[in-house]
Amino acid sequence: MSGDRLTEATRAWAARGRAEQFRGYSIHVHAEEGDGPLLVLLHGFPSSSYDWRALLDRGLGRAVLAPDFLGFGLSDKPRDHLYSLFWQADLIEALAGAAEGPAFIVAHDMGTSVATELLARDLEGRLGFDLRGALLFNGSIVLDRASLTLGQRLLRGRLGGAFARLSSERFFRRALGEVFSDSHPLGDAEAADQWALVRHNGGNAIGHLQVHYLDERVRYAERWHGAIRDWPGALSLTWGTEDPVATTAVLDAVVALRPGVPVRRLEGLGHYPQIEDPQALADAVAEAVGRAS
Repeated sequence: MSGDRLTEATRAWAARGRAEQFRGYSIHVHAEEGDGPLLVLLHGFPSSSYDWRALLDRGLGRAVLAPDFLGFGLSDKPRDHLYSLFWQADLIEALAGAAEGPAFIVAHDMGTSVATELLARDLEGRLGFDLRGALLFNGSIVLDRASLTLGQRLLRGRLGGAFARLSSERFFRRALGEVFSDSHPLGDAEAADQWALVRHNGGNAIGHLQVHYLDERVRYAERWHGAIRDWPGALSLTWGTEDPVATTAVLDAVVALRPGVPVRRLEGLGHYPQIEDPQALADAVAEAVGRAS
């Protein structure tokens, strides 16, 4: 076992991916061949592309690109970096552009804000790849309607750095478990895997840097909300209705920005539908991609 104490399952996931270099950093990328459009899977905070494994094991039959954002999962985790959503969007634009061909974004949590920045660039006519559609789910896109976790609030606070350095597996497990639904609770093995990936390369010590994205959600709300409203492509939403963070109040606020947007509600699921019920999310992805086609 590595010095970072990856679990057997996360070591196996690492072996299925590859390292790509971007601006001097190593980025872990999971890629699969298949039919187009390319599915670009954007994970959330504080997790990684590992979240998608059960969805991918359903055999989507499509080409897939699922990177770990810088600072997350198996990617590099520098401690002197400004973890901006714009930087992460640059990363996704470069990876998707290199793959060539049309792409379809599936984005969760923090990834939804990266996605909306890509929509904004497409609106401006400067996106470096052919974006055919997007499915957003369970992200605090309209932040003032969300209910942030205790951990997120502490990391954003004045003592966020100290809280990150002192974070423990016990607190992490409890906090992560609280965003799962009662009918699909967080299992011990999943919790161990997620903690191992957070802790890898010292990632548990930079949580206060990673949550910079929350401040950007406030600062650039007009830009990203406008992209949801005005982007002419095929945008769809799906939502775990028992999410205590990106609640259905957030969903309602996003729908208000884009009346008539197709919505698929995943009743009884929490913040991580792709882990709780991967088949339900696979069905939502298939429906959204079909709509874009």
